[in-house]
Amino acid sequence: MNLKDIRSAFVTELNDIYDAEEALSIFYVVAEELTGIKKINIILSLENVVPDEDEKRYHEVLGKLKQGIPVQQILGKALFYQMNFKVSADVLIPRPETEELVEWILTDAGGKDLLKVLDIGTGSGCIAISLQKHLNHANTDALDVSMQALEIAKYNAQINSATIDFIEADILRYDKEQQYDIIVSNPPYITDAEKSDMRDNVMLHEPHLALFVDDPDPLLFYKAISDYAKKNLASGGRLYFEINELFGQETVEMIKAKGFTNIELKKDMQGKARMVGCSQP
Repeated sequence: MNLKDIRSAFVTELNDIYDAEEALSIFYVVAEELTGIKKINIILSLENVVPDEDEKRYHEVLGKLKQGIPVQQILGKALFYQMNFKVSADVLIPRPETEELVEWILTDAGGKDLLKVLDIGTGSGCIAISLQKHLNHANTDALDVSMQALEIAKYNAQINSATIDFIEADILRYDKEQQYDIIVSNPPYITDAEKSDMRDNVMLHEPHLALFVDDPDPLLFYKAISDYAKKNLASGGRLYFEINELFGQETVEMIKAKGFTNIELKKDMQGKARMVGCSQP
């Protein structure tokens, strides 16, 4: 069996879970990990015969993929903002749209020095670590209610040489006063009503604590974080959210009612209203 045959097997055997383009993308991620070579070189090597031991490893990964386990969890890592992050079932897998949020924050920061940053609901630590690595001499805190998630985030900070102060706390009850220049959060925002639209690989293998919020108050975490930011953001400080596109306008109105200014609702690369930013007067 050669790499071309294995590639075909990925597309064919995963067609109940992923479309052909997604399956191809997953194959190349797996092949890069197992061979240690780049995608372009894998494409040039598709006719090469795969040793029996390597073929076995491909089929082991394929078997787990067919169970709906995300490829990032199988490999134990995900690429985010050009850095590797350890992932497990205890943290959300970093998404490309969250990279857009990080990019927006960095653009707004404009090279300012010594900013104090807080990431609420840090999960894998991908936002906090990316900001810490790319802001000039920032002082970054990262908060999460999950001890297991914080252990992953601490490891990711270590492997990416980022100095982060981690806080185990529930933002719905957290009231420590500390002035920040930037507060950012990607909190739980998927409602119970949306669960039926979720893929099994997300529903069965990613932490519900980080995904879902009760239907009666889908903005629960946004309200709590906005209240915290109102008390702890410096004048001119910035608050950023990744949001549920279904509640974009409601999120904007809530933030406005709490007294924030310069409110901007931004779309992601897919044209979905996915991010909100605003300023402390």
